[in-house]
Parts: sequence; structure tokens; C-alpha cells
Amino acid sequence: MNDRIDELIELIEAEPEGLRAAELLQVRDVLGGLVGKRVAEAAVEETRVAITTTDGCRYYFYGFLGSEASARAAKSAPK
Repeated sequence: MNDRIDELIELIEAEPEGLRAAELLQVRDVLGGLVGKRVAEAAVEETRVAITTTDGCRYYFYGFLGSEASARAAKSAPK
């Protein structure tokens, strides 16, 4: 029982920036798997973005993921 409580306390104490970074890595992995597939439908819902590909798979993206500009995009961006 005490081990479970310790696990829950660790979750509560998690750093938001660390969670965002982990989520960004996971989303990059999912998006990498979509390379070469065609998007049939995309919908912005209240709490998520839902993407359906032409092969019938659905992907859901939740929460605030943010974005990260690549070095090339940052250099070419208008100032």
C-alpha cells in the first residue's frame, strides 16, 4: 500500500516541462509512423485533435503540445 502511495506522490510531483517534453517525443514518434499515409479527415474537438487516415486508422492528440522550430525554419523565418 505504501509503495502505491509513493508512486502517486511521484506523479503529483512531476514537473510540467518534463511531461511536455515526454509528450512531444511520443507525438513525434506517432507522426513519424504517419509518413506516407494520407489524411482522410482531421477534426479539432473540445479536448483533442482527431486524425483519420485513408486506411481507416484514427489517431488522437490531446492537450497542449506546443511546437519547436527547427534551426533551418528559425533561420529562414521573416523578422
